[in-house]
Amino acid sequence: MKKLLLMTALGATFMACNNNKQAQETLAESVSPSPENFQYTVDKFADIEILRYRVPDFETLSLKQKELVYYLNQAALEGRDIFYDQNNKYNLAIRRTLEGIYENYAGDKSTEDWKNFETYLKQVWMANGIHHHYSEDKIIPKFSAEYFTTLANSVDPARLPVQDGAAVAEFLKKILPVMFDPKVMPKRLNQASGQDLVKTSAVNFYDGVTQEEVEDFYNKMKNPDDNTPLSYGLNSKVVLKNGTIIEEVYKVGGLYSTAISRIVGWLEKAAAVAENAQQKKVIETLIAFYRTGDLKTFDDYSIEWVKDTDSQVDFINGFIETYTDPLGMKAAWEAMTNFKNVEASKRTHIISDNAQWFEDNSPVDSRFKKEEVKGVSAKVITAAILGGDSYPSTPIGINLPNSNWIRRDYGSKSVTIENITEAYNRASLGNGFAEEFMWSAEEVERAKEYSEKTDNLHTDLHECLGHASGKLLPGVDGDALKAYASTVEEARADLFALYYLADAKMVELGLLPDDKAYKAEYYKYMMNGAMTQLTRIQPGKNIEEAHMRNRALIANWALEKGKADNVVEFKQRDGKTYIVVNDYVKLRDLFGQLLAEIQRIKSTGDFAGAEKLVETYGVKVNPALHKEVLARYEALHLSPYRGFVNPVYTLVKNDKGEVTDVKISYDENFVSQNLRYSRQYSVLPIWN
Repeated sequence: MKKLLLMTALGATFMACNNNKQAQETLAESVSPSPENFQYTVDKFADIEILRYRVPDFETLSLKQKELVYYLNQAALEGRDIFYDQNNKYNLAIRRTLEGIYENYAGDKSTEDWKNFETYLKQVWMANGIHHHYSEDKIIPKFSAEYFTTLANSVDPARLPVQDGAAVAEFLKKILPVMFDPKVMPKRLNQASGQDLVKTSAVNFYDGVTQEEVEDFYNKMKNPDDNTPLSYGLNSKVVLKNGTIIEEVYKVGGLYSTAISRIVGWLEKAAAVAENAQQKKVIETLIAFYRTGDLKTFDDYSIEWVKDTDSQVDFINGFIETYTDPLGMKAAWEAMTNFKNVEASKRTHIISDNAQWFEDNSPVDSRFKKEEVKGVSAKVITAAILGGDSYPSTPIGINLPNSNWIRRDYGSKSVTIENITEAYNRASLGNGFAEEFMWSAEEVERAKEYSEKTDNLHTDLHECLGHASGKLLPGVDGDALKAYASTVEEARADLFALYYLADAKMVELGLLPDDKAYKAEYYKYMMNGAMTQLTRIQPGKNIEEAHMRNRALIANWALEKGKADNVVEFKQRDGKTYIVVNDYVKLRDLFGQLLAEIQRIKSTGDFAGAEKLVETYGVKVNPALHKEVLARYEALHLSPYRGFVNPVYTLVKNDKGEVTDVKISYDENFVSQNLRYSRQYSVLPIWN
């Protein structure tokens, strides 16, 4: 629940990928190309823009650190198919069929149908499956089932997941309805109030069970008096077998064993070149968790990971975030390798050093504050590789672990991923978005002057302090908010960051240049939450994704509660709608009031309160405003979503087989990268 996605729906001016040989060689040979000379945009299709990100200062790492990064990177890529399968049980079968056709079809590739086929394959890669990565809706191909059948039958069956030619027809019968029928598995994740969220979600965390049965299954495991509860259900699939509900655990020898075994193999190599004893202990404890699937061992690993604050290289790898589970319990597989940006981390150190001051001065009820904030560490990092739930779409900030009691007793680690935000910002230069949606030149100029600082600081505060703040009252179940937990948690962290951005402490600590800078973030947040994020919603749909619900909740609540004092409002000009903030000081006060209420809901496990807030302010969409925003955005020719390609790392060895260097290159495109990943890291069967 502790992941910050890019806040705005800012698109980017499409810069066509230069495919000439000289450009490719320049990218491949440049170790740390400057931002000005770097080609950020790689591809554009459907509603997606694909970017590259730089890995500055990789060459300054020691040889041992580079080797460590390489092994952790390999471990980060080996779990790719786990995430695909978790998203939907048909994903691997469909993706491998699409790839088999793409690489082996010898027919006419100039037709509109073929172009639509290529686009659909790219969409599946972007979403790690057949459901949109953000809207949760199934992606319906813009070519017919008949055309797809013709393609599949024209390819050698040996190039498809089902090698027996006679079995291809039966195989297609299985996957065609899943791909083409909008009524079959329509949503990856359903959060609609009043429905059975397990039965109506297409994720592969459950089989043959209902929501009530799953909740009863885990409620029997929980002890309300346990002060250090396990993260029940985090690494397993719940299935009905022979009339009995059981867990199939993700581990070596269990579910996803083949892929997990390969992850373990790379982690063992990483442990051998660890920077220090603590980092080695972290890696070895993670290996023990993968081997046993024991959640107590996962807690041990999380504690050791929090303690490791001295290593330059760091990573996440495993079953971590629960956004894709309708019940907020099952974790998606995710990985990221990174190393510390020493200079940029100075600001996060200032924040973490003052964590107790922020907690003490929070506007929430004193009952819900931590008497002693423990182990809050924060840093700015450079991502080296993205994997699983962090690829191709990735967060800009992370705060872990998610366990409330570990955060209470041992603290947490927060990161801002600055080379990712750099890529977003550089690709957005001059795209016309601000001029189209901001009320006046004053807001546009303020954004140009301050947004880079306030964006990064918002992320820092959100991750380092927002998620690390507050506490549950004794006896409150960490899963009490159920489907609303992720939205409430993200709202809590966002509100904490927004409230303190306007505090004089920001200027006093040197984190902001003056007392006006925060207004850039306030305006952009309100504009995005109430308006521009609607570019990511299809006409007639409600808001489903937790981060979007969170932002809509905050913006719409502030609009309603601020009416009496005319704090913030919608205004019309030339037939267009704009957000206008009339009183920034009072807006801050509103953020503080909502933060206090959100923390109360979290601390007391008030499900009814969470449901009322989210359903009232975070779900519904104004159809007229939505239509207008979509039309204005479309006229800018921007893409509301972005994903990334990873750099390519090559291990260099001498004649004796000794590692002498690790080279990095940026020349791989989105198609070639995903095809290569499928060749190198696909070891799971198509049905799991």
